[in-house]
Amino acid sequence: MLRSIFFLLIFLIVSCGEQGKPKKQPISKQQMHTLSLQMNTWDEKRQNDEINQYIKNHNWQMQETPTGLRYMFLKKGNGEQAKSGMFAKVYFKIYLLDGTVCYETKKDSAKEFLIGEDYVEYGIHEGIQLMHVGDQARFILPSHLAQGLTGDEKKIPPLSSVVYEVELISLRKKE
Repeated sequence: MLRSIFFLLIFLIVSCGEQGKPKKQPISKQQMHTLSLQMNTWDEKRQNDEINQYIKNHNWQMQETPTGLRYMFLKKGNGEQAKSGMFAKVYFKIYLLDGTVCYETKKDSAKEFLIGEDYVEYGIHEGIQLMHVGDQARFILPSHLAQGLTGDEKKIPPLSSVVYEVELISLRKKE
């Protein structure tokens, strides 16, 4: 009997404590989608403002593609134009907007990748196709064209815009 009264008291205490709390409603897929769009819009605006200020501070004259890639040519070459499906051999230097150098090839260690197919940042696939062999260019990639939400888990933080200085050394057709 005493045991029954004890469990009844516990039940009443627990149930009384729950009455004052509002019940949590699960977030619907539509609400989650709307929230995600708002956050993406806010972050895109923040990054655009940062990039525009960076460009202004350096007094660079850059062009912008519809995807948000900023670019300028530092030196014009006279070779073949890069196209999707070709192998591009490049020298590059990647750094953050605060000037921190993340990665850099040395003159004896150019990187080669298949344009439009290999695993490199989307913005690089896009930017390289603006170049001819011998060109040197500077690209600024907002995070959605670079390492995105996660960064590269090494040197590039999440949601970071990056600057690429690229020289297109050579092109070769896919065999």
